[in-house]
Order: sequence, then C-alpha cells, then structure tokens
Amino acid sequence: MGGRFFRSASAEQIIRKMVVKATLERSLIEEGDKILVAASGGKDSTVLAWALSAIKSALKLDYELEAIHIKADFPNSFDGEALAANLASWGIPYREIEVPVVARLKEGRKMNCYWCSTQRRTELLKYAIENGFNKIALGHHMDDILETFMMNMLNSGKMLAMPMRLKYAKYPVTLIRPLAYLEEKQIIKYADEVGILKTTCTCDFGANSHRKEMRRRIAELTRDSPDAKRRMMEALASGPKDLLVEDSTEGKCVGDDAADHIEHIKGTL
Repeated sequence: MGGRFFRSASAEQIIRKMVVKATLERSLIEEGDKILVAASGGKDSTVLAWALSAIKSALKLDYELEAIHIKADFPNSFDGEALAANLASWGIPYREIEVPVVARLKEGRKMNCYWCSTQRRTELLKYAIENGFNKIALGHHMDDILETFMMNMLNSGKMLAMPMRLKYAKYPVTLIRPLAYLEEKQIIKYADEVGILKTTCTCDFGANSHRKEMRRRIAELTRDSPDAKRRMMEALASGPKDLLVEDSTEGKCVGDDAADHIEHIKGTL
C-alpha cells in the first residue's frame, strides 16, 4: 500500500484498511471466533475494540467480541465509565476483574513492568479458557513490534519479534495483534478525532522503561520514516522463519520476553 493512500486517506480509513489488511494477510480472525479484547482503557486497545467491531461487514465473517479490563492494586488514571460507554456504543460486552499484582510479589522482590504484565496476561488466559474464548486480541502496534525485535536482538542476542498471530500448543487460545500494520501516531490521530481518552500507565514502576529509549533509537535509525518502518516489518517476515507468526508455542510467548510480557504460563492455569 503506497504512501499516496496514507497521505490522502482519513484517520478512520487508515485504521479500517490496515486492520482489515493485517487480519486477512495473517488469518487473524476466522468464522465463528470468540474474541476477547484486552482493554487497558488506553488509546491502542480502545481503538482496537472499535476497529474489530467496525470491520465485521468488510471481513464478511461472523465472530463474537467481548472486552475485559484487568484492574491492578495500584493507582492509575483509568476511566472505567468512559471505556464502558464507548464499548456499549459499539455493541461490545465489557467486564472488569481485579488482580492483586503487587500483593502477589514474593517477599524481597521489587515491583516492575514485567511482573505486572505477566500477571495480567495470565489472568487474560485463564478468563479466556474458562469462558470459551479462542482468541485474545491485544493492542500492540507496529512501533511496539519493531521495538520488541530490536530489544531482543540488542539485549538478548535473539532474532525474535512480537508475533501478530501466536497460537499456543497446550492451550486452546491464540493471541492476535490486528493493529500491527499501524504506527502509533496513526492510532493517536484517530483517537484524538473521536475523543478517545489516551490513558497511560501512571504507576512509578514503569517510569524507567527501556522501551522508551529503544523507540528513540529506532526513530533516529529510520529518521522517523513510515516507509522505513514498513520495510522493517516486511523484513521480519522475509527470512527462513516468519517472525510475525508463531503457531506451535509450547506455553511460551516467543519474542515477548524482552517486551515486558509473560514468558511462561505452565502451571499457572
């Protein structure tokens, strides 16, 4: 898809087009899917929920959507009423569950983003399995995926990315990332236009995230060029192994371990 489209299309058209493209190219959604949307209340997951509802007619697929918010035991700027109202207007059922993220820490351990994300992801998987969902939709976008790849390569010496489709071998659940072809700024533009609140994590534990530094370095490397970022995404899928798809994960989220996400869920479900 050429640069002319991105220059002339509206923010809504870009979101719809790129989510449909990602979904069809990577077979993210199939007939009869029951999809659980991980809703943080922020711009990414809220735009994701809207998009999955909005593109149903374009996909010509029958699938169910439900959104869930994992509420942790530390303060943040999450506006549950605003999120619930948006989701209701899009016909998406919504619920919240509370998780004692901080309280689960073992004595002597410090709270950090990785631990928080691990606990949230585990609860998502448990809820999905217990309630018959076969897909979990996450709001990660192109910038998240490129940052994860670079972090894994530079910090861990591994050629791993954050897959757009990740199917567990031991559990009847597949993770999907339909926003993968979108830059964060494209999501922000649409969120601003329709008044979606940009809630972010305000806890002190995430203040020194390595991800922010990697984002700065990628912007320097690409000169913040959308075309360069899209070529990087294409490169992740062009080698002997497609790094954007993982269909036989033995309980491990391949490529997510450097990106503050759950590494192992064995024995937790």
